[in-house]
Amino acid sequence: MARLKEERPYIHDQVEYLNSTFGKYCEVGKGSRLTNVRFGDYSYCDRYTDLSNTEIGKFSNIASFVRVGASDHPLNRASLHHFLYRSDDYWDDAIRDENWFAIREARTAFIGHDTWIGHNAQVKPEVEIGHGAVVASGAIVTKDVSPYSIVAGVPAKPVRQRVSLELIDRLIELAWWDWSHSKLKDSLHDFRNLSVEEFLEKYY
Repeated sequence: MARLKEERPYIHDQVEYLNSTFGKYCEVGKGSRLTNVRFGDYSYCDRYTDLSNTEIGKFSNIASFVRVGASDHPLNRASLHHFLYRSDDYWDDAIRDENWFAIREARTAFIGHDTWIGHNAQVKPEVEIGHGAVVASGAIVTKDVSPYSIVAGVPAKPVRQRVSLELIDRLIELAWWDWSHSKLKDSLHDFRNLSVEEFLEKYY
């Protein structure tokens, strides 16, 4: 029997999530922490991922120990410390700086459809990872990543394209990630066996 279900995410042990939503057939790995995250259909994250203020497309593959949208500390104030904005943790009569939390939440990171974020990579706030892109293990992404490109390093830089430039627009226009669950199953043999060019020739 299939493990992943349309109606509810498969959430492993020790997961913490706050103000987060999940599409169909999603999975969240053990020990992960999610805050203000929206998962598109079929997307998953592996063990101990830390995702904040992130919009994730469909069919995204997020490996273990990835961090996306790491929150900021105030660089232009006399101190960087939590006591400035988590003040109620330190004094009974102090209030949280809700404006600071609102600024953090507005700095959304975007992860496109059919992406792969490798083990222990980081994606900074407000960065967009284009559809079909790959972020190599250990990379730190500080700038937008173009569709179907592969980036690596610290800071991450382009390595090569996954597919030729003339095929990218066709893949995005095809938008197979919007296909029905049954059509995906019917096309499974072709996904497994056809090259990108052959797949587009048949379905585009």
